[in-house]
Amino acid sequence: MINLKTEREIQLMHEAGKLLAACHQEVAKLIHPGIMTLEIDRFVEEFLAQHGAVPEQKGYRGYPYATCASINDEICHGFPRNEPLKNGDIVTIDFVVNLHGALADSAWTYPVGEISEEVKTLLHITKESLYKGIEQAVVGNRIGDIGYAIQTYVETNGFSVVRDFTGHGIGPTIHEEPFIPHFGEKGKGMRLKEGMVITIEPMVNIGDWQSKMDDNGWTARTVDGSYSAQYEHTIAITKNGPLILTTL
Repeated sequence: MINLKTEREIQLMHEAGKLLAACHQEVAKLIHPGIMTLEIDRFVEEFLAQHGAVPEQKGYRGYPYATCASINDEICHGFPRNEPLKNGDIVTIDFVVNLHGALADSAWTYPVGEISEEVKTLLHITKESLYKGIEQAVVGNRIGDIGYAIQTYVETNGFSVVRDFTGHGIGPTIHEEPFIPHFGEKGKGMRLKEGMVITIEPMVNIGDWQSKMDDNGWTARTVDGSYSAQYEHTIAITKNGPLILTTL
């Protein structure tokens, strides 16, 4: 079932999204060689508490942390840990804000110190692919239009799009229909309707797109050990075009 949102609900989710974006802005200042992702996790939980919000994914299906912190070849759902980040690493910080019952979800990949030119390109292409997908998130388009725009852009630039994890509807729970693949065929899939709120969150690898799961049952990583990046926004489908909720 697709849960269409009212203008009021979208407004409340936008407030949650602004708080999430403000938190990401602070997280960006913390990223440096030597910091541990568990420190970042604690910072996020404290920042949200100071602003009357909670990290929605903590406790979701037993997930134990406020954030996902995925390093290098980890595609998503990496556990925060007491392991210092090193120069040349990348780390994706992903979390969901619950502000008075309204949800917003956003992930961002951060470079740690100096990264290679290839990895800089990976981050640039992944971020650009997100916005290519957002451009297609308009009333009357189909879900396949989003995936096609992302996949075409990524593969034209020599990278691969992860198939095993997708965007999704959001609110009042974290994961709802419809699911939003970051690959696909133009003109295929469900039509986008005014009032839908979805996440678009391409995960892009330097090497092959295939993933494998760690023993913890959560963390996915690339099969070939190549670096993976992810950028994510929460988007409302409106009559005036896509509205990015997770930005200042």
